Amino acid sequence: MAPTRPTCSRSGALCGQLLLALTILTFTCDACKKVVLQIPSQLDAEKFVGRVNLKECFQSANLIHSSDPDFQILEDGSVYTTNAILLSSEERSFTILLYNTENQEEKKLLVLLQHQTKVLKKRHSKEKVLRRAKRRWAPIPCSMQENSLGPFPLFLQQIQSDTAQNYTIFYSIRGPGVDREPTNLFYVERDTGNLYCTRPVDREEYESFELIAFATTPDGYTPELPLPLVIRIEDENDNYPIFTETTYVFTVSENCRVGSTVGQVCATDKDEPDTMHTRLKYSIIEQLPAYPTLFSMHPATGVITTSSSQLDRELVDKYQLKIKVQDMDGQYFGLQTTSTCIINIGDVNDNLPTFTRTSYVTSVEENTVDVEILRVTVEDKDLMNTVNWRANYTILKGNENGNFKIVTDPKTNEGVLCVVKPLNYEERQQVNLQIGVVNEALYFKEASSQSVMSTATVTVNVKNQDEGPECSPAVQTVQIKENVPVGTKSNGYKAYDPETRSSSGIRYRKLTDPKGWVTIDENEGSITIFRNLDREAESIRDGIYNITILASDKDGRTCTGTLGIILEDANDNAPVILKQTVVICKTVLSSADIVAVDPDGPTNGPPFDFSLESDPDSDLERKWRLIKINDTAARLFFQEDLPFGTYRVPLRVTDRHGLSLITPLNVILCNCVTENDCTLRTDARTGHGEVRLGKWAILAILLGIALLFCILFTLVCGGTGAAKQPKVFPDDLAQQNLIVSNTEAPGDDKICPKNGFTTHTAGSSAQGICGTLGSGVKNGGQETIEMVKSGQQTLESCRGTGHHHTLDSCRGGPVEVDNCRYTYSEWHNLTQTHLGEESIRGHTLIKN
Repeated sequence: MAPTRPTCSRSGALCGQLLLALTILTFTCDACKKVVLQIPSQLDAEKFVGRVNLKECFQSANLIHSSDPDFQILEDGSVYTTNAILLSSEERSFTILLYNTENQEEKKLLVLLQHQTKVLKKRHSKEKVLRRAKRRWAPIPCSMQENSLGPFPLFLQQIQSDTAQNYTIFYSIRGPGVDREPTNLFYVERDTGNLYCTRPVDREEYESFELIAFATTPDGYTPELPLPLVIRIEDENDNYPIFTETTYVFTVSENCRVGSTVGQVCATDKDEPDTMHTRLKYSIIEQLPAYPTLFSMHPATGVITTSSSQLDRELVDKYQLKIKVQDMDGQYFGLQTTSTCIINIGDVNDNLPTFTRTSYVTSVEENTVDVEILRVTVEDKDLMNTVNWRANYTILKGNENGNFKIVTDPKTNEGVLCVVKPLNYEERQQVNLQIGVVNEALYFKEASSQSVMSTATVTVNVKNQDEGPECSPAVQTVQIKENVPVGTKSNGYKAYDPETRSSSGIRYRKLTDPKGWVTIDENEGSITIFRNLDREAESIRDGIYNITILASDKDGRTCTGTLGIILEDANDNAPVILKQTVVICKTVLSSADIVAVDPDGPTNGPPFDFSLESDPDSDLERKWRLIKINDTAARLFFQEDLPFGTYRVPLRVTDRHGLSLITPLNVILCNCVTENDCTLRTDARTGHGEVRLGKWAILAILLGIALLFCILFTLVCGGTGAAKQPKVFPDDLAQQNLIVSNTEAPGDDKICPKNGFTTHTAGSSAQGICGTLGSGVKNGGQETIEMVKSGQQTLESCRGTGHHHTLDSCRGGPVEVDNCRYTYSEWHNLTQTHLGEESIRGHTLIKN
């Protein structure tokens, strides 16, 4: 079974629908195919009909023509009407032959095919029967025009099965457009197999439909396999190309080269890609301002470039283009859309700033500083408030003394001329300046700086001012020999009136005199020595002593100057040895270097003479020897094998004029390698000195002392604890009780605690303790200790007032004691043995 075309019979259902079959036969060889396109009976001009594949017929399809003038075919195979066509019911089909005018053989085929066409029309019915005999159940492509106008239902094709010759076949379809979205778009007649479409289809929504056709018998038998049936929706140019932006904005620099890229526009088309429907062409419709034409657009890419180098921002700073995009490769019947493109012209520094005037005149009073004296203006056509517009001013000539400077006012772009160093009318009454101006950005055109700089002249008139005294020069000097007698007069500081160049009428006084060495004459400015001058004083640098002088006129105007007193050197200082203690490491050295200095100047200083200063009876020269090293140093040697120790060696140092000084030098002979080894210790190897302990040594000593104290404290506490043990009685008295008795009457108060032998006397200056054996209570009477056997009772404590104590009833009843009376012999014999044992035990612990 195969799909077939509808017949041309007048009684068919298709005749009432006024559908016409347009058959286009394209022949160049036997490979050409027949294409069947379904069209309505009425077609407007420039209406898309369908598409054929020219690549299968023509190797070169550059010049393809149709034999029917009512139709034309484009390069991609799209067929369009050229005129409006209305077909009658008799015109069911007709043929358009295509040929390539470059190939003569194809023209011959054209004539032959035209003849064959007539033969085909006569043999139509016979071929129809033959075609029916050749049908098979196989998938055959089917297409449908997008947005078809109908009438609906629209016949598409017929599907048949060869098994229909033997069975009664029912046809059915399934798939998208039938029982899936969009549902009910297609249906097939059960008995005939005719396939219909019920409504228009938008290709941009559905490009194709893949249906499954079924052939079954009434009893459900399926003699054929399911048939895949693809219905392709032929695209119609129903979508306008659309720009991606409604307004494009680009910027291009002025004076750019021809062909410079300005920007690129882009458009999209929803129609089928790679067809004439989506082949877009860009163009510029209008330019504002219209003259001259400065821009061009690439038709395929939409790139806008400059076509002229006459872009000048100062003339036109913005252009507006109306641009168009059209499908069908720009053919007149293609769909088109327009947009706007705004091109801003970017500024470059192609205009020099120029002074509005070529010369300026201004004035300023002398002695004024940091004042504005003139403002100059410039013109610049470049874009304001950019580096191409902002000006940089400079003074080219006339400012050799640095009295002026010119800066730019950032708000107005004016040049501001200022005085930064005071002018002197008496020296110069007029100054001529030449100023220039450039932009912050470099000039666009290549040229030398002299040729691109605008210049102007400025005349500055200096006004005279009634000024006060002038201290010029600001620093003046006078030479005075040091140590001159007090009261010596000398020249001082002189100020003058700049108008008269005279010093009369000017008064002077000191502002600073660090050491108070001089006084100043108020009228003349001369100085008098008030104290001795010393060139070698600490505050004197390079032999110059500075004082500050204030000069004033009668109107109170003042100026300040400095008087430098240059102190001439006198030989008033002998050479001196600063390091008066030297160390000689005897094991490695036999000498020490001695260096002398002289505070006086070079004329009264080195070379020095060094000598040993010794008495005639002294053996100093036998032990020591001096050798001069240079003008300021000598080397001291010891000549004998002197023992370690400190030696006093007097040295005399004399300057070039014979002024000398004796310095007692302390020389330490030490058993060392370096001087530091000797300075840190001084013992028998040097004869005397001191021992220095480090912090760790001191800490170790303190810890040792603390450890000893801990040991002693432990021993004392241990001995005391052993003394408090109750086993201090003899072994034969372990079952006896110690009774403290007194012959006098018993007292009133008595306390017998069980924590020791303790007796406390209340109301008396005496206080006794009866504790362990060997203790007693003395209350002015005879004391005894009695040992009594009375069972297991023990006297633990007795306490009484006065001379009478009563034994507590803790022993079983009141017992009177004579104030702990005992005999010395018994006490001595009892305790001597135990004391000796404790002493030996303590001695042994101490030794350990």
